[in-house]
Amino acid sequence: MTSGETEPGRRLEGKVALVTGAGSGIGQATALRFAAEGATVAVLDVRPELAALTTMMIEKEHEDHAMALSADVGRAVEIETAVDLAVAEFGRLDVVYNNAGNMGLGSVADTSEEDWDRTFGVHVKGTFLTSRAALEHLGRGASIINQGSVSALVGVQYLAAYSAAKGAVVALTRQMAVDLAPHGIRVNAICPGTVRTPLTEPMLRARGDGDVEAGIAATVPKYPLGRLGTPEDIGALAAFLASDDAAFMTGSIVTSDGGMTAQ
Repeated sequence: MTSGETEPGRRLEGKVALVTGAGSGIGQATALRFAAEGATVAVLDVRPELAALTTMMIEKEHEDHAMALSADVGRAVEIETAVDLAVAEFGRLDVVYNNAGNMGLGSVADTSEEDWDRTFGVHVKGTFLTSRAALEHLGRGASIINQGSVSALVGVQYLAAYSAAKGAVVALTRQMAVDLAPHGIRVNAICPGTVRTPLTEPMLRARGDGDVEAGIAATVPKYPLGRLGTPEDIGALAAFLASDDAAFMTGSIVTSDGGMTAQ
């Protein structure tokens, strides 16, 4: 096991989960953790070959507990079709993890309008559209988990569009929690610190003047626990929030950041 990873239980036995952006990084680790906890997983990624890879990884250990789906979460027709396919295959939906994301680098001064719109389209509109498509299939006890970031809570240099979009996701999470509580649906957000994934490597490379390892070395001192997060760290937290162990949690903005925002 990697640092921070815990032995899976079976807290998600009988549940069906949809994980977006599940082809790599945090999404892949979470899909694997959900399956290990007993869930059947609809693995969605904009790149179908990556969704298929994660699905094969799950099926290697858990046989028929996964299906691969491809959609752009920022396009209503695509995500609605994907959700319908998942429900047609598995008969229900209990957990939605809105993890799909992208990351552009730049301050307000040098972020293009195109990058701004694309970032909001994936993180904010994608969270909205995926949640809306799923809602008609979610019953009491269901859980929606939205992916935030510590950059929604504190300033991080040169992440203007990303930070603004994640701030919107945090606000949307609270609003959804209030609106959906009467229906017994919980909505929480995870705000990770820096986790080394394909999404964050360009940022780390920029911090290291072109060298990812140098960027990691420059970033680690920001974290009191002395390391970056792992995808498995976030997957373990998502499994908790998806489970009935978190039955009294909704509207929570949960940091998993090695103490970074405590300073």
